[in-house]
Amino acid sequence: MPTPPLLATRLPPWLAHVLRAQRGPVPWNAVLRGALAASPLLVSVLAERPAAGVPAALGAMLAGINDRPGSRRASVARLGLPALAGSAGLLTGTMIAATVGSGRSLVVLPLVLGLLGLVAGALSSTGPVASACGTQVLVAAVIGAGMPSPEPGPLRALLFLAGAGWLLLLRLVLPSPGRLGGGPYRLDGEREAVAAVYDAVARLLQASGGPQARAGRAALSAALDRAQDSLAGPRLRRYASSSAERRLHAQYAAAFPLAEAATALAWAGNPLPARITEGPRRLAASVRSGGTCGPLPAPARTDAGLRALDDALLRAAAVFDRPTGASPGRRGERSYSSVLGRARSAAGREYGLRVGVCCATSTLVAQWLHHDHWYWLPATTVFLVKPDLGPLASRVLCRAVGTVVGAAVFGLVVMLPAAPFTLVTTVALCGAFLPVATRHFAVQTAVVTVLVLSLVLLGGEPPASWGRVVESLLACATVLLVGHLPLPGRRGHSVRAALDAAVGAAHRYVGHVLHAQEDHTGRGALRRDAYRSLAAARTAIDLSAAELPAVARQSAGSEGVAGAVERLIDTTTACAVQLDHPAAEPPPVHAGMLAAHLLELDRARAVPAR
Repeated sequence: MPTPPLLATRLPPWLAHVLRAQRGPVPWNAVLRGALAASPLLVSVLAERPAAGVPAALGAMLAGINDRPGSRRASVARLGLPALAGSAGLLTGTMIAATVGSGRSLVVLPLVLGLLGLVAGALSSTGPVASACGTQVLVAAVIGAGMPSPEPGPLRALLFLAGAGWLLLLRLVLPSPGRLGGGPYRLDGEREAVAAVYDAVARLLQASGGPQARAGRAALSAALDRAQDSLAGPRLRRYASSSAERRLHAQYAAAFPLAEAATALAWAGNPLPARITEGPRRLAASVRSGGTCGPLPAPARTDAGLRALDDALLRAAAVFDRPTGASPGRRGERSYSSVLGRARSAAGREYGLRVGVCCATSTLVAQWLHHDHWYWLPATTVFLVKPDLGPLASRVLCRAVGTVVGAAVFGLVVMLPAAPFTLVTTVALCGAFLPVATRHFAVQTAVVTVLVLSLVLLGGEPPASWGRVVESLLACATVLLVGHLPLPGRRGHSVRAALDAAVGAAHRYVGHVLHAQEDHTGRGALRRDAYRSLAAARTAIDLSAAELPAVARQSAGSEGVAGAVERLIDTTTACAVQLDHPAAEPPPVHAGMLAAHLLELDRARAVPAR
């Protein structure tokens, strides 16, 4: 979770965001993969063909930026699809350069790259993998059009794909560090994600009645999201292909009733005895070890929430003690994807237009300046314009600082002897540090700057440390200007789209609980839709709130709507538990609170943005 330092709480939101960084344990397996990703480059240097290793190293670098924690099978799409897009972009850029020629192009290149940015930007808003694909196809197209290379276009594209494929192969075959249990190691990521759900249930129960209950409920929702995504990889998407996979699916499904009961108990606000967390923790340990869970301590069945928790523990124990389990359906994921996809269409048009304008403008400026590394300027703007890297002002400041630091570090590197092998070592060190550097955009920028400058030198071009600084500053100015232009349409599409999806999911969930009480499977899917869309809305709101005041005010009042949605969903979950144990209709207190929250939500949505 991002944790701001004390100073950040006293600064304006747009400036405080610069000081925030994600924290967590060092992903040593990703560090090892990043270092080994330089192997193709080392081979090319030993073969006295360093230029041939540059495209492979670029492919490995971009794949390394996407190499995040998660399951092995989910990484196939997360790393493989962007790599394919980047390979196609590199080939396209090479063909564009061959068509335009080596002279200046103040019309054709800006127009072609601008149109490509328009399409890639619009597609990028449909999800994180699509965003990575859009970025890689644009960056690779710009590099292919501007970076000289003795290798023909198709070979460059294949080398780029080989570099990314090498990192993906490492991701699939290297065992997880500190692995415990006797289950198949290919499911380590999925097992850890499912186990984290049970740990989150235990923490929410422990926080019940205290100030951390709301954060615990949000953490549980995030854990369920990660587990759902981990189980969505190839062959796990619809039909489990082994008993271990079917068992893992059943263990994930068994967490739904526990999550529902824990949410209802946290909503009630009563402190719970410490021993009540022992059952979920034993289930988490069982998932990690691959064994049975054994006897679980039962809570006292004194109210509906505790009865629901006891029933959920009994059902989970039955699932865990069976050798295999049935694989649940995917209804919840399909519903969420379709709803959110429709809601993002307006935001995609706005983002695509800004990417296209940025790409065309930066290419025009770079062509007008007519310098050797003109492709740096549009390639930098492609990264800078991405909203998932943080608020605009924050990422511009981080980019400027990170580039200056990276250029200074590279200036020291080129002073060392044995240039080719020194540069290969530098690339390997940067690749190893990249998984940690992605926690802060300025640090990531510094690492990527050193890596790119090393590759440029290995490719036969002269050192250009301070030229890289100038290009980054020009890109920052371009993105700042275009990012605040009053383009057609209203601002804040992403926030409104996310809130509309959350409100719609909440209303569907309420209606199902009140009118289809016996359909527990559908209720669980709708509950996941509601909480997941709420999390997406809060992410969009936090991002918008950290923009400059002129942009942030466009989404004023959004936090009130999100808060009303959250209270409505939590109350609906508590009402659902009451209806199961054993009320035939919502108790008066729940019915009254549902009506009040629905009215509160309508009033919050009616408040116009300032």
